[in-house]
Amino acid sequence: MSGEQGTGPEVVEPGSTVRGEDWYGRDLSGVTLERVELVDVDLTEVTATGATFEECTFRGARLNASAWRDCAFTGCTFSRTNLFDASFEGCKLVGSRFDDCRFDLLRAERGDWSFVTLHRAAMDGVHLEGLRMREADLVGARLSGATAIGVDLSGAELGDVDLRGAVLQGTDLSALDPRVARLAGAVIDPAQAVVLAEALGVVVTP
Repeated sequence: MSGEQGTGPEVVEPGSTVRGEDWYGRDLSGVTLERVELVDVDLTEVTATGATFEECTFRGARLNASAWRDCAFTGCTFSRTNLFDASFEGCKLVGSRFDDCRFDLLRAERGDWSFVTLHRAAMDGVHLEGLRMREADLVGARLSGATAIGVDLSGAELGDVDLRGAVLQGTDLSALDPRVARLAGAVIDPAQAVVLAEALGVVVTP
């Protein structure tokens, strides 16, 4: 399954395990993997358009500086995975789970991340824009200094979330309880201010 650098992997059978492979810098466009476990696989600087990963597990994998466009990671598990400087554009990660991952400089735009589990994830400084994150689990997540513009967080679990210094304009904060969130220095718009005030029981008048 190694192949030449710059090309995708050979066929990977559904339900199999790929361990310790070096896929550095490859183009995985159009690749489809189903129920595959990728253990300690190097995906640094990988590029992909239209790749599909269904119920796959990334364990100890490195996705540093990788770029994914219009890809699907449906019901996947990311465990101890390094996503430093990774970018996701128009990607679908519905139902995926992140456990003990690194997100430094991660950028995600225009995708569907609904039902994603990011429980207590350290996401300080990430850039999220135009994402759908309905009913995502962000309990205890750290997003201090993050940018989350136009993100749909309706129905999300946001207990004890850290949004200090985050830029949040246009993001749906209807599920946020400001009494159990850290919001010092967060940048919001007037409509969001009304939503948060009403969550505190304040009556806002024109």
